[in-house]
Amino acid sequence: MFTIYWTIVFDGQRMACSKEFGHDEMTKALHFAEALRAKQRNGLAICHITMSSENPDSVGLAGVAETDSSYAWKKRRQ
Repeated sequence: MFTIYWTIVFDGQRMACSKEFGHDEMTKALHFAEALRAKQRNGLAICHITMSSENPDSVGLAGVAETDSSYAWKKRRQ
C-alpha cells in the first residue's frame, strides 16, 4: 500500500495531510503526488510532498536483524 504525505501552509499554520492508495495503485499515487507538485509550482502553499510504501505481504517484523558472532564484517577501506 502507498501513502502520499504533504503539508499545507495556511495563515502561517502548517497542516499535515495524507492520502492512501492500494498496493496495486502505485501509478495513481505517483500521479497524485505529481499533481500536488504542479500545484506547488503554481504558487499553492504546499511543501514536503513525499510517498511512503508498505508491503502488506511482508513476512516478519520490520527492522534490522541482529547478527551472530560468526558474521565477519569488514570495512572496505581502512
